[in-house]
Amino acid sequence: MSTLVQKATVQAARPETIYNQRISSKLGVPFERIDSDRLTIELYRVNPGPYKGYAMKIKLKDPTAMKMALDSEPGRSETTMQAVKRHGAIAGINAGGFADSGGKRYPLSTTVINGKYVNGFQASFKDLFFVGLNDTGKLVGGKFFDKSSLDRLQPQFGATFVPVLLQNGQKTAIPAKWKVSPKRAPRTVIGNYKDDQLLIIVVDGYNEGGSSGATLEELQGRMYKLGIVDAYNLDGGGSSSLIVNNRVVNNPSDGSLRPK
Repeated sequence: MSTLVQKATVQAARPETIYNQRISSKLGVPFERIDSDRLTIELYRVNPGPYKGYAMKIKLKDPTAMKMALDSEPGRSETTMQAVKRHGAIAGINAGGFADSGGKRYPLSTTVINGKYVNGFQASFKDLFFVGLNDTGKLVGGKFFDKSSLDRLQPQFGATFVPVLLQNGQKTAIPAKWKVSPKRAPRTVIGNYKDDQLLIIVVDGYNEGGSSGATLEELQGRMYKLGIVDAYNLDGGGSSSLIVNNRVVNNPSDGSLRPK
């Protein structure tokens, strides 16, 4: 009986394994892999020509393995590295935008931490969106014009920025001003595969000797070709950062990590 059960388990996992091999092959060969009982992370280099960066594919085995952090004191900023060390995390990236006020930095618009709204719900306006993870570890996002619509998705954490790049596997219209201001820049984007694995791409920029940065259209097209279902642009520029095992993997354009 145990042999039959084992065979059935292996066969049931085959479609998942085949799908993972297919999406991974489009990224290339990972240069680093981290596997634990809570998640699997694979790191890839991204170098299609005009820009350079890194891709991080994440499979969550435990929905609580991924969190979003804000400094405990409202308005006080910290770097991605500081947040990673404070939480004892394996990896970390920058997330949503921020607003400067009186020498302090506050998260932009709707922000959720540990299932609670930080400064209340704000209806989506202009080109802003909300993106985060729900209580089962699935990526949720989009534009929300009433609190009940977002509440139904049960976000455990999430942030706000602009613009949406892909929805339901289709490219979305990128607002004209975001195509040119700036055209090429450091970028951070996040998306999900149909099996709910996550893909994060962090692109370096403002470095003519290495990477001048990517346009949003380039990253939109890349995420589309990689088979991403939904994709969102996160805060970029000097904020773009990728931390893995307490080291800065990318080359932040400010020359050092930006507190936010």
